[in-house]
Amino acid sequence: MKFILFKKLHFFILAVGLAVLFSQCQQATNTPYEPTTIVNPILPGFYPDPSVCAGEDGYYMVHSTFGYFPGIPIFYSPDLVHWEQIGHVLNRPEQVQFEGLGLGNEAIFAPTIEYHNGTYYVACTEVWGRGNFVVSAQDPSDPWSNPTFFPEVSGIDPSLVFDEDKVYMVYNSDAPDNTPLYEGHRTIRLYELDMDEKVVVGEPTILVNGGVDISEEPVWIEGPHIYHIDGMYYLSAAEGGTSVNHRQVIFRSEDIRGPYVPWEKNPILTQMHLDPNRPNPITSTGHADLIQDLEGNWWSVFLACRPYEGNHYNTGRETFMAPVRWEDGWPVINPDFEEVQYTYAFNSALKNLEEIRPLNGNFTLRDDFTRDELDMTWVHIRVPDRPWYQIDAPGGVLSMELLPGEKMLESSPSFIGRRQQHLVSSATTAIEFTPQTEDHKAGIAILQKENRFYYLCQSLENGQPVVQLFRSNAESSLYELELMASALLEGDGQAPLQLRIESDHDTYTFSFSEDGQTWSTIGGEQDARFLSTQSAGGFVGCLYGLYTVSLGDSDADIRADYHWFEYSGDDEIY
Repeated sequence: MKFILFKKLHFFILAVGLAVLFSQCQQATNTPYEPTTIVNPILPGFYPDPSVCAGEDGYYMVHSTFGYFPGIPIFYSPDLVHWEQIGHVLNRPEQVQFEGLGLGNEAIFAPTIEYHNGTYYVACTEVWGRGNFVVSAQDPSDPWSNPTFFPEVSGIDPSLVFDEDKVYMVYNSDAPDNTPLYEGHRTIRLYELDMDEKVVVGEPTILVNGGVDISEEPVWIEGPHIYHIDGMYYLSAAEGGTSVNHRQVIFRSEDIRGPYVPWEKNPILTQMHLDPNRPNPITSTGHADLIQDLEGNWWSVFLACRPYEGNHYNTGRETFMAPVRWEDGWPVINPDFEEVQYTYAFNSALKNLEEIRPLNGNFTLRDDFTRDELDMTWVHIRVPDRPWYQIDAPGGVLSMELLPGEKMLESSPSFIGRRQQHLVSSATTAIEFTPQTEDHKAGIAILQKENRFYYLCQSLENGQPVVQLFRSNAESSLYELELMASALLEGDGQAPLQLRIESDHDTYTFSFSEDGQTWSTIGGEQDARFLSTQSAGGFVGCLYGLYTVSLGDSDADIRADYHWFEYSGDDEIY
């Protein structure tokens, strides 16, 4: 059977042409492809809700970011296996309105990316903000347009469908007549769009009510995609909520507006029935998108989690990839296994590609701050209202002002973070800082959201320089820190102070060094479950962050200088 994925038609035709051309060659050495291995997660750490498309020169993938800025990271791969980040879709303050929105459960939800007639489109939702929107770009690395909002589209997880001469938006929405039969009762709906006038056309059509079988009260059907394949419209969506009951289901119809019939063998992907005590579990699989490789083989990218105990995980919802096989006209994800695998054979990798920075597996990455701009892996909490940090690239120094602690709650604190991507990891930095009062603090944090973080910092106690370990007060609506431990600094302060946080599944440990050789721990082992999604809630994972703060009411006329930052991950599965 020859499948044609309509919304990715342009690049697929090119890929099929290449495959046919090279299949006619007699010598295997003439093929542009070589076998390799998919290593899961393909994007570890807080990179949830993946959406992928094929464009003019390869594949592009985007992910949700909630209250972090820049928003929606975009990754490029020439062959669906070698990925590198090329930018962010939302990287200008005028594109977003995050002030006052929750960091881990509001703002930018699941995006989708499509390519059509030379233009890339991303549809997304600014939750508890301005609603559903579309941005576009000719070059997916930058710049993307300001958002066009569609206020009539009520719900989340919009996805565009380009079908012949029409454009549609399929999305999660309210129950019929906004009258749910049970908690979590949602619908999948379709609106036609006029992309020239940037308005909706007509009224929405309900495609799916509740889920596969409404008599079983399925909850939170969401993340829809529509694919036009061999004359049939396939609607793929997630059910069960983005936790242990997550599952991917499939429907199809001869008409884009339905009626859609569910497959009798649904779900097409889930791990909900497996033993939760199995070794190295992968859970919560769903929110999948389908794609073909350069030889026409089908694959799926989807989110999943790696808990270390029960449903506790700190790395967030991560992006995985698995093969797809068509059975009797229906796609099945991970068809040869019950458990999602950490590795899969992949035979369509391009040869002779330049080596790029590793994004998965075990690795160590160091930032010496020798570029004029921050690396793309760094993000802020919401949108900074002014430039409070500076980079001295020739000197290799990142200099950060101290901002009031209350900015953490609804605004943008002086925090620059990058994702925790391994269960076993470490983050280390070197800092020069001369606090003037006990309210002045600078150091490194491991953070899940506004009121869930540990903070290792340099400060003063009774006029003496100290290292302090704080834990945020998760029960307070105010910005409050609880002192867990402190240690007097004994050196002469000539060398930068080094600070380190290490994760080991369910614990974090904290240490410091005044000479870069001798390390002292502080505070003993701290409970990592304090920062797990199960405990903290929301939809994000943890970030290691450089963090400076003044506990007073105003900005402090003082800076902390960071000389470098190093992240290292060493998970046993690799």
